[in-house]
Amino acid sequence: MEKKIARLRRAKSTRLHIRTLGVPRLSVLRTGQHLYAQVFTADGSKVLAAASTLEAGLKSKNLEAAAKVGKAIAEKAKAAGVDSVAFDRSGYRYHGRIKALADAAREAGLQF
Repeated sequence: MEKKIARLRRAKSTRLHIRTLGVPRLSVLRTGQHLYAQVFTADGSKVLAAASTLEAGLKSKNLEAAAKVGKAIAEKAKAAGVDSVAFDRSGYRYHGRIKALADAAREAGLQF
């Protein structure tokens, strides 16, 4: 339980900093089976784009699924008019699936 509390504390700190920047936020949620990504407005009131491994073309596991989700969220964000975002990794360490998603989003043209 302490691990989850520490992750949430890091996430809260990151989100407070991102809010002061005033830019759209790319937020990631990681579960054991799936990966979800959403782009929010600067104030967090509206979701501009969303992608997850639950979508038909993105169903796979591990790093290749994360890369597909990263590419999809970047394309959807650019279609919504968002070129630059702040990356909110929700307190997760920057490795594995989180890193694969971020790298794929950058390669697809999203600026962090």
